[in-house]
Amino acid sequence: MASRRNLKKNVNYISDVLAGLCMIERINAKEENIQAIDDLFLKVVSTRMDIISRISHTESGSVKMFYKKLREDFNSANAEVFNKLNELSGK
Repeated sequence: MASRRNLKKNVNYISDVLAGLCMIERINAKEENIQAIDDLFLKVVSTRMDIISRISHTESGSVKMFYKKLREDFNSANAEVFNKLNELSGK
């Protein structure tokens, strides 16, 4: 169980960093981009909750494939948010 706990801690840490980046960009954003950044923040939070719940309820059987898919989903969701955040900030 320790590895699940560490995985959850890592997911929380990465999500917290990405949510913090959203908040920083929101402070410096133009008025028309604020709603889009708020939506990105909500996506980070919902992705975090989804991944944590999936870790808590690991499918039995092909555990290796389950965690591979979990990692791919988490990485792709975070990359999408990060790229959109860069696009909105104009960098």
